[in-house]
Order: sequence, then C-alpha cells, then structure tokens
Amino acid sequence: MRLKIFLLFIVITTTICSCRSDFETVASSGDLTFSKDTIYLDTVFSNIGSSTYRLKVYNKSKNDITIPSIKLGKGLNSKYRMTVDGMQGSEGKIFNNVDLLAKDSLYIFIETTANITDANSNDFLYTDQIQFDSGENLQNVELVTLIQDAIFLYPKRFADGTTETLPIGDEKIDGFFLDENDPVNGNELQFTNDKPYVIYGYAAVPSNKTATFEAGTRVHFHANSGLIVANNASININGTLSTTDKLENEVIFEGDRLEPDFSDVPGQWGTIWLTDGSTNNTLNHLTIKNATIGLLIQNNDGTTVSIKNTQIYNSSNYGILAQTAKIKGENLVINNAGQASLACSYGGNYSFTHSTFNNNWNSSQQVAVLVSNYILGAVPEVKDLTAATFNNCIIYGSYSNEMSLNKKTGAAFEYQFNNCLIKFDNVSNQFTTNPNYQFNTDTTHYNAIILNKDPKFFNTSQNKFNIDETSAAFAKGSSAYLIPLDIIGNTRTVPPDLGAYQNKVFPK
Repeated sequence: MRLKIFLLFIVITTTICSCRSDFETVASSGDLTFSKDTIYLDTVFSNIGSSTYRLKVYNKSKNDITIPSIKLGKGLNSKYRMTVDGMQGSEGKIFNNVDLLAKDSLYIFIETTANITDANSNDFLYTDQIQFDSGENLQNVELVTLIQDAIFLYPKRFADGTTETLPIGDEKIDGFFLDENDPVNGNELQFTNDKPYVIYGYAAVPSNKTATFEAGTRVHFHANSGLIVANNASININGTLSTTDKLENEVIFEGDRLEPDFSDVPGQWGTIWLTDGSTNNTLNHLTIKNATIGLLIQNNDGTTVSIKNTQIYNSSNYGILAQTAKIKGENLVINNAGQASLACSYGGNYSFTHSTFNNNWNSSQQVAVLVSNYILGAVPEVKDLTAATFNNCIIYGSYSNEMSLNKKTGAAFEYQFNNCLIKFDNVSNQFTTNPNYQFNTDTTHYNAIILNKDPKFFNTSQNKFNIDETSAAFAKGSSAYLIPLDIIGNTRTVPPDLGAYQNKVFPK
C-alpha cells in the first residue's frame, strides 16, 4: 500500500512540475496592458547611470501567449537597457519570442546612461520607446529622461592604475586639490552657477587659496565625497536671498542622486570639513542636505566662522560638529541628525542668534543641541569652552530632552541661553538636581526661558520651520539680540519672534 501511495505521489509531482514547460501558446494579439504608459526616468547627469525603473506587463486574456518581440525603438543604438523577466536579450535592447501565461504578468527593468549630446537640444530630454510586437499588434511604452550637463571634478587616475589621494594625518583618502589653472575646467576655485558640479572623492582647497561659490551654485557629491578646506585656506559661500521656492540664489550642497526617492535620504555623502588652520570662512545662504556630517568645523586660528541664513537637513551623524572652533551663527536652521543637529564639543567659542535647532530623528538618543568641553580619550581630554551663547533661539524635537550640556572639570564651561524656547522635559526628575539645567533659578546661565512649549512649526517633515501667531515662540524674543531680517528676508518686528523665521499666516 505504501509503495502505491509513493508511486502515485511521484506521478502527481512529475505532472505538476512539467506543466509549465509543456504549455502551448498563441501569438500575442496586441492586448497587453501595462502598469504605466510612460516611464519617467528622473533627471540624471551626463554619462552617469540612472536608477532602475520597473514596468509590469499583464496578459489578461485566457490564452497563453508568445510576444514575438520586445525591443527598444532605437534598437542597439538606444541609450536605454532592459532586462525582461531576468533575461538580458541582445545587449539589453531586443528580446524575441517571450512567453506569457494567461492571467499572468512579467517584469521589465529599465536603466539608462546617456550624454547631454544624446538629448534634444531644446529641452535636454532623451526619449525612446519599448515596443511590443509590430505591425497591427504594435504597442508602445514611452521612455523619458532629462539629461543634465555638469562639471565633473575627481581624483586623477595614474598609468599604474592608482588614484590621486590626499594625506590626512597618517592616512590617505581618495581626493585631489582644486586647481586654479586646470587645463579642462579652468579655475576650479571659482564655482559658478553656469552648470552644476559633481564631485568624486574629497576636493581640497589648497593652502593660502580661497574657494568661492557664487549665488545659485549647485554642488553634488558622490558617495564618500566632500570638501576639505586646508591649512590657511578659506571658503566663501556667497549665496543671496531667493524669491521663489526654487531657491535660485541659494548655494546648495547635496548628493548626486537626483531621483525623488533620494531627496531626503541621510548619509549620501561625507562632509564639508573646515580643518584646524583654515581661516576666514564665511557661509551665507547655503543649504546642505543628506550628508554624514553637514559641517565639520575645527578651525582654531582665532578667526570666526560666519554662518548666516543657512539650512542643514538630514545628516546621518551631525548637522554641525564643531570642535575647539569659533562660530557666529545667525538665522541658522538645522533639522534631523542621527546624533545631534548641533554639537559644540571639545571647547571653543560659539554664538547663535535667531536660530532654529530641531531633531525629529527616529531615535531616543538624538538631541537638537549638544554642548561639551571634552572628548573622551583625547589628549588633552578637556578644552576650554569660553562661550556657548544662544539668543532668541528655538531648541526642539521629538525626544523628551533636546539639549545636552556635558561638563568635565579641568577646563572652562561657559554657556548662556537668552530668550530661548527649549524642550527639556526632565522625565523621572533625573536632572532635577543637576546644576546645568536650573532653567528657572540660575539667572547667570538662563534668562527668559520658555520651557516645553510647542513652537507649532508649519511642517517639520518638509523642513518648513515657519511659525504663526499661535506659536509659543511668537513675540518672545529680545530686541537686544535682534537680527533685522529673518532667513527669507522678512522684516522682524519688535519684540521679535524666536527662531530663524518671522511669523506669517500659514497658507491654507
């Protein structure tokens, strides 16, 4: 009996397993349906590969069919390439006799790598079609890609296969010095708004040189890339006020993935590093997005890093990490960082006025503002914090305590908060006796503090930190620290609002 059951099982299994290869098909009749009739492959830089996009093809008929051909309209000359149900076809361009079962579907994955010269001269679009069958049964799915021309800056590759590097202490990283007499790009220290820039590796400003970025400049950093300002070198960001949502006069630093799915992904590139010894650095109307550390500031030459009207969003570690630095910030907005939006660590001298520090990172460990005078294990371990002053600022976020003051004996630790809204909920009263957080009684360090009140930002997920008259930050600032214009050029009233934005009625 057991033998009979076993033989019956073998017969059934063999029948099931062989049915897929034995089906009979009829020719496609042009009745395929598609998940999209046009595939928009989002903007790519010239000669840089796109992301992969998906098309689903359905056979809704009762018949198993064979599609005689699936091909790109421009054939083997097309700049697009496909895989069809995992098959590569002829160079990813042409596929013949593709079977598709009744009531079934298949996937097509599409990519492109095209040059600006391949695009239409009037609109810079590169187009093609996926063609299914031919003649009366021909069906098309359109393909559209915007190609953007750019200036590419990258380390040189030598004849022996090695790549140009930069010395960083005892280490070396992939990188290069910007050249004011480059034979291809001309003066690489003068960044203009004529074309966007794409940087591979770390671009360094040489000693005794200044890199200047004019209003409207766009710089895109590849993974593990960034900008280093060397000893005695400087960086001047000369953005100006924009009048539209396109931020046409803002200088913008972000990653080189232009697809919408990457618009808010943290950690796509490295950092802007103002090294110890860099000097006279000024940043105005700068937006930094999706870095690991937005600004790493270590300058300790006595000059002040001036940061005005600047926004830093979605940093995987820190928005600003400052160590023994000297910074003056006005109309500064930092949102979302894996550890701290602003970290003033290892001493230094800091002053921030009319600035908004928020952190909605999905963690219980992040803070909006961290201030300390030490780094564990450093030599020496402590450095003097001569000033950490916050005037007319907002310090807020999703965590119960959005400010952390970490003091170690052996070095100065001077801080002051004037007319600031601070979220510090002191859950379980664990900080009740901590001398650093006596907001109501310590008049040396705290003046006119609004504690744990909602600033009612317009939309933090979209980095819109505008407030209206219902905000707890409305008209709570001191005119003694007034910056006349807010981050978008609105005139502040007296008394001013806290944070980087003057209040305005929210749009309906």
